[in-house]
Amino acid sequence: MTAKRRIHLAAHIPGVNNTTVWSAPDAGSQIDFSSFEHFAANAERGLFDYLFLAEGLRLREHKGRLHDLDVAGRPATLSILSALAGITRDIGLVGTLSATFNEPFELAKQLASLDHLSGGRAGWNVVTSSDAFHGANFRRGGFLDFAERYERAAEFVTVAKELWNAGTDRPVSHHGKHFDVEGTFPVPVSPQRHPVVVQAGDSADGRSFAAQHAEVIFSRHSEFGAAKAFYDDVKGRLAGWGRDEDSLKILPAATFVVGDSPRDAEEKARETALAQVSPQTAIAFVEQIWGRDLSEYDPDGPLPDVEPVVDATVTRGRVRHDDPAVTARAWRERADAEGLSIRELVIALSGRHSLVGTASQIADEIDRAVQDRATDGFVIVGATNPHGLDEFVARVVPELQDRGSYRTAYDEGAILRDTLDLPPLVEGATSLARDGAAV
Repeated sequence: MTAKRRIHLAAHIPGVNNTTVWSAPDAGSQIDFSSFEHFAANAERGLFDYLFLAEGLRLREHKGRLHDLDVAGRPATLSILSALAGITRDIGLVGTLSATFNEPFELAKQLASLDHLSGGRAGWNVVTSSDAFHGANFRRGGFLDFAERYERAAEFVTVAKELWNAGTDRPVSHHGKHFDVEGTFPVPVSPQRHPVVVQAGDSADGRSFAAQHAEVIFSRHSEFGAAKAFYDDVKGRLAGWGRDEDSLKILPAATFVVGDSPRDAEEKARETALAQVSPQTAIAFVEQIWGRDLSEYDPDGPLPDVEPVVDATVTRGRVRHDDPAVTARAWRERADAEGLSIRELVIALSGRHSLVGTASQIADEIDRAVQDRATDGFVIVGATNPHGLDEFVARVVPELQDRGSYRTAYDEGAILRDTLDLPPLVEGATSLARDGAAV
């Protein structure tokens, strides 16, 4: 009998946007350490592979001022993860950190330090950015052409690995297009040697970068068909770099709603979506595409009958959508076809939950996705802070364990690389590509 594939789960620490219902009665602070402490303890109780923390380089703005529909501000990623290293024992600690607005020597030093402090549980979600809005907080602004984002990120990761490999044993001399580093790294080789590299890019360049450098992909494709297509595409690229399927884990983001019955779960999902997408949030969401003030429109009415403004800057600091005119046309067609109001459309676009059902149904869906190779697991996203994953740990995790595809304990003293079932690193390598591969 073939052994079942092991499910890997990560726990997404709530962000500051409307995915988290900050108005919930049990909502905690996004700043107080007690929130992070509860979240981490619960995720470790649920035997998750790692905690995952995003980072914003600048507070989002809407109509020229700070966007006041979300909570604003949070402590720095590495500070939070370092503090959590002291109160957790087994769970991995993965932070999002920019390869555009950092320098490899300093960031490699901080990540190696986290790996030491945590006993080999550090991970780095490598992100890129090319826009001047975020860059305005850094002396170079929007200095990097869009096409160079991943080129710089690849050299950044290579330099970081050179430093991690060398530790304090020998000097590093790197002279490339984007970086010049000369000297001896001040941190000894860490327990994992390289913190686990995570990546979230979905473009062709992002997928190629992941195939060469990443050990985990944080994907946005959680629906089975889309997840399977993404999994096959990215895993199919690995052979070109001399890598096998198990050397890269793909974990899509997944929200969830657990009910006592399928109908109860659907009702809860509807209530949660309405809490996440308030009337004001719905209008602000549509204004991102239309690029103009739409506050006079009824969120429970039809989409605006005016055309979007091209190259508008009504919202800043969010992921940019494709051509606004094309997007608006597609949204109108869907709203007309399904009879959706503005708010209902925004809920359909952004508030639909990935996993809805009883605990048993959700466990079945997760297990199927992993066993049928649509994914290696999921990054679970709760709807509240800090209790958003409590119900998942209490009700869904035991169901997964009953199916024999989820761990019942951490391996004693395991580093994150082992918890993720990743292969050992090749001594001295700065790329995951094997000899003879397309480097």
